[in-house]
Amino acid sequence: MRIFALVLLIVFGWLQHTLWLGKNGISDYYGVNNEIQVQQQVNEKLHLRNAEMFAEIDDLRQGLDAIEERARHELGMVKEGETFFRIIGEESH
Repeated sequence: MRIFALVLLIVFGWLQHTLWLGKNGISDYYGVNNEIQVQQQVNEKLHLRNAEMFAEIDDLRQGLDAIEERARHELGMVKEGETFFRIIGEESH
């Protein structure tokens, strides 16, 4: 009977070790859960960025206002009949 109890104790210890420290055990489970949460946050940021890009693409396809705005801000273009004023601050010596 003692041998049987000893064998059961050894098997139980091995199972506990495998559960807590082994491959696909509790520690791996928590590690993978943390990785999943981080990846979900990254995916959410990328999803928002993609939504903004798709909105900008739709705006560029449908309207000239967005094209005009980009030309003014990024390329410094001016409409015919408009006067461009550049205000330069005073230099402090």
